Amino acid sequence: MTRSPRITHIAWGRMEVEGLEPGKDFKLYPGGGREWDWAEHGTRHDPGVQPGDVQELIEHGCTVVVLSRGMELRLGTMPETLRVLRDAGIEVHVAETTEAVALYNRLAETERAGGLFHSTC
Repeated sequence: MTRSPRITHIAWGRMEVEGLEPGKDFKLYPGGGREWDWAEHGTRHDPGVQPGDVQELIEHGCTVVVLSRGMELRLGTMPETLRVLRDAGIEVHVAETTEAVALYNRLAETERAGGLFHSTC
């Protein structure tokens, strides 16, 4: 099994992930990840994470996905996004960012974990 990278540090506006340059927001999956560019799919705090944002996680074979809501819970998730993941048979968790990071790191030890992480509001 290709392991998902661990998040080694989280603070307001900055994350550090194994094997990647530090950044603000990340999209992580088994075998790697990259900075999460909200402009790719028109993501905004409201209505939130778009279905297109999670497609790459599905393509990388995630069996469980963690979606962060931001440090102040301002990032939403569209119902359609949750439906896309569940229709693909993927277990989904949505949580405040520091909680999401801790959960993702635990899941990544034994699962094909993926996630979207927003390190500010």
